[in-house]
Amino acid sequence: MSDDLERLRADAVVSLSQAADLRAWDAVRVGVLGKSGSLTALLKELGKAAPDERRARGAALNALRDELTQLIEARRMVLDEQALQARLAAEKLDVSLPARPREPGAIHPISRTIEEMSAIFGAMGFTVGEGRDIENDWFNFGALNIPGHHPARADHDTFYLPGTRDGRPLLLRTQTSDVQIISMLEQEPPIRVIAPGRTYRADHDATHSPMFHQCEGLVIDRGITLGHLKGCLIDFLRAFFGVEQLPVRFRSSYFPFTEPSMEIDIGWNRKTGELGGGGDWLEVLGAGMVHAKVLANCGLDPREWQGFAFGLGIERFTMLKHGISDLRTFYDGDPRWAQHYGFNPLAPANLIEGI
Repeated sequence: MSDDLERLRADAVVSLSQAADLRAWDAVRVGVLGKSGSLTALLKELGKAAPDERRARGAALNALRDELTQLIEARRMVLDEQALQARLAAEKLDVSLPARPREPGAIHPISRTIEEMSAIFGAMGFTVGEGRDIENDWFNFGALNIPGHHPARADHDTFYLPGTRDGRPLLLRTQTSDVQIISMLEQEPPIRVIAPGRTYRADHDATHSPMFHQCEGLVIDRGITLGHLKGCLIDFLRAFFGVEQLPVRFRSSYFPFTEPSMEIDIGWNRKTGELGGGGDWLEVLGAGMVHAKVLANCGLDPREWQGFAFGLGIERFTMLKHGISDLRTFYDGDPRWAQHYGFNPLAPANLIEGI
């Protein structure tokens, strides 16, 4: 091997031995074997040599390239191992140390709101009913006197699914009213049931979610009047928000499944957000007397049985009660948010006594 090749080899060996990390190693590799490397430059000049000299020189250069390639790869393996050992040492865990304290789990505000609503209505004699997230359009629309041309049935509002049940299209329920229909079909009156659960609509922004929770209620009995509806909902609203003299207002409205229908407002202060204070009104739920056609669809004689129904958004009530401004944070899964707004699982719900 000629002197220049011996010097190149010696320099490469020294540089490799001095490379303390993979970045320095890569600089040596590129400096020797790269496109502009020292060995590559000698290989490019090989064509200028005489034929006899080119043969011997080429063999020497190829042998040197193979040797340096092996040395470079061996050094990389050594540096990889050193880097791994350093990382393992840095991440070493002393199992004899005490465990790190962890934040205790918390009940999600939605779950706590459902607990509180169930407790309040339970004290009024209501049971909790459950329905199906995937429903057919008769239980979700038809039985509730919602006609085929109603906007709520449109694709841009409702998530329709492939297939049918009992010959009717399937969908993700847009309301928990299906539990009202199931209850009237499967139970003999009198009926008192609430239906908290998930519902789905094609909407998403700071105050709407494609998946959200509703709580609907139904009372069926003889001699039920608007007075029963008003007394039930006023007591519930005052108990839930913890304002004993919370102002409550009933306004005429329209829903296909109730007649008469109304929306219910509570008093609040628009500037401060204080419930029960100020002279402003905030709509919080809808209600009404069960429509005679809905009763008939479920096999009940409207001349004998009467009832009232109501529905409310659980997220909306939770936001109002706990000062949460953005609906989307309910589903972000941020543990810091959960620790801030969550509840001690051992603490009882804060209800007004006597309800």
